[in-house]
Amino acid sequence: MDKVLIEVYVPVLEKSYDFFVPLQSQMSEVLMLIKKGITELTDGDYVSDENVFLCHRDSGAIININKSVYELGIKNGSRLMLI
Repeated sequence: MDKVLIEVYVPVLEKSYDFFVPLQSQMSEVLMLIKKGITELTDGDYVSDENVFLCHRDSGAIININKSVYELGIKNGSRLMLI
């Protein structure tokens, strides 16, 4: 399975986290894994709800979670933001 390395910035924490995500995964699944990963990495200091979303950090464009990582053109080094 091909994976890409992305950077996810979390403004509320003022920190960025790197994640490997599979190209064929739906972004809804990736979002769930990112939320869980950040909660674990912060020892529970970050707790998300169902209202968070991902967007491109550079443009602010909201990411459609109904498409795959590949379909969205996300590649190594893509910078996303969890809001």
